[in-house]
Amino acid sequence: MAVTNITKIRQKLDVYEQLMRLDKPIGILLLLWPTLWALWLSALGRPTWVVVWVFVLGTVLMRSAGCVINDYADRDFDKHVERTKERPLTAGKVTTKEALALFAGLSLVAFALVVMLGNQLVIWLSVPALFLAASYPFTKRFLAIPQAYLGIAFGFGIPMAYAAHLGEVPAEAWWLLLANVFWAVAYDTEYAMVDRDDDLKIGIKTSAITFGRFDVAAVMLCYVATLAIIGWVGYTLSLGLAFYTGLAVAAGIMGVHFTWIRGRERMACFKAFLHNNWVGAAIFAGIALDFIISGRSFG
Repeated sequence: MAVTNITKIRQKLDVYEQLMRLDKPIGILLLLWPTLWALWLSALGRPTWVVVWVFVLGTVLMRSAGCVINDYADRDFDKHVERTKERPLTAGKVTTKEALALFAGLSLVAFALVVMLGNQLVIWLSVPALFLAASYPFTKRFLAIPQAYLGIAFGFGIPMAYAAHLGEVPAEAWWLLLANVFWAVAYDTEYAMVDRDDDLKIGIKTSAITFGRFDVAAVMLCYVATLAIIGWVGYTLSLGLAFYTGLAVAAGIMGVHFTWIRGRERMACFKAFLHNNWVGAAIFAGIALDFIISGRSFG
């Protein structure tokens, strides 16, 4: 009997893991890289490590919570999409009450981490951060480019990181957030290109549908805007060669993505979406290395 109960618990935990997409960490990474950019830039290469760990754990928790509420919002749509019809909620492996309870639990733990920092501004900023994460899935009903809203939600760790280190949110934080919006529109358009035919049938709005035959051009223009804004922020901070080398590597990766998505084949577009992890990593590596080489990270 005890063995049977343990097996059931393990099966339920496996389902929760799938619901939170912990088995697919790309979303965590796409959320984490902009947060790390902000943590390093706001601290000029000398981040407070307690703050870093709180933000890393918070990123995992909030991305997990976002996946849960996304599947709750899309439970009636996912069954009509080939790629999502076996997700736990739409497949009936978990109930809506379980999903909402899990979302609430993850959000409370993330909020507890924020409170632990003892920074009033960060605590206040966590309120719109939670609202953005919870409301994004519903924007696909009425926004022509919900990916822009996703970019704000995925990038709200940026102003929170600046608040944690500086006690304020300067203009450069909002510029970085705007850069993340362009990046999110780029990579999530690639993602949306995978499901475009299904999304047209069920009536969900996506940037891939809105951009139409200009989808590839829109992706590349958003990539350019991303690099331009981040480059400008780095220029204002007098960052050097390592930083710009990181941007150049990111630009090269983006160029590879163009060769993958121009044919609009599903798997190639999905491959490009996943590969954006290396874009974020290249930009972060350039930032971190520049501070190390200049010696400021040890100052």
